[in-house]
Amino acid sequence: MIYLSDFHFPDRELEYDITMGQKRTCYDTVYPFLILSEHGLKRLDFEPITILYGGNGCGKTTAMNVIAQKLELTRDTLYNCSNFFEDYLKVCHYYTSADIPKGSRIITSDDVFDFMLNLRSMNNGINQKREELLADYLDLKYTPFQIKSLEDYEKLKKVNMAKSNSQSNYIRKNVMDNIREHSNGESAFLYFTEKIQENGLYLLDEPENSLSPERQQELLQFIEDSARFFGCQFIIATHSPFLLSMRGAKIYDMDEEYVDVKHWSELHNVRIYYDFFKKHEHEFEPEK
Repeated sequence: MIYLSDFHFPDRELEYDITMGQKRTCYDTVYPFLILSEHGLKRLDFEPITILYGGNGCGKTTAMNVIAQKLELTRDTLYNCSNFFEDYLKVCHYYTSADIPKGSRIITSDDVFDFMLNLRSMNNGINQKREELLADYLDLKYTPFQIKSLEDYEKLKKVNMAKSNSQSNYIRKNVMDNIREHSNGESAFLYFTEKIQENGLYLLDEPENSLSPERQQELLQFIEDSARFFGCQFIIATHSPFLLSMRGAKIYDMDEEYVDVKHWSELHNVRIYYDFFKKHEHEFEPEK
């Protein structure tokens, strides 16, 4: 499915016309002006899966945030725009093939990281509660107790509950089931599968962060299936060779002097991986 068909950025000449004479910030920058135009990027045409590839500083994250802000996509963490961001957005424009669905969003590394921290905090709170209940269970079950007044009735119920249940059953009945303990990679993957729903436009900024190679391949399959069967469109900023190998993805190489479309096997970093493993190929062969 294609919702966003193309997006247009200002060219270098227009940027200079706008920024000349503008008051600079203390960092002497007019960001995001003069970033994307450095590599001649004026237009992106999108497929169901489009990838912006490049190293740090190439502008792929800038492009993602510009698109997200222009389309007013949902995001979970606050994005601090520069003083010139609104001026930049005014000279960008886009075309759609269909209405962009509600619930479409940009997902950044900050979103995933905050989710992992929140999940860990919830688990810590529940585990602390479990420890308190364990102490209560042992006290109630093995400390002699005799009811003396109606005020002791509630405690009597707890004593009977402790004596008639195993430790695990007692704790389970008194506290919600613990949120399953996840590794960082599992938590990150869970975030993507929870946030990405049917029929939506999703911008993913370096989703490989916190994901193992195995999890990256699972995310690849999830994205492919979501685009093919569930009406989703993806724009992804990444340099992960696993995600770059996605079937049918249109890849923009933003490391080039002028941004160009390439096959994933032509990309510089992917070739480095290939050459490295080719050089050590004999070490992967079983000993005879």
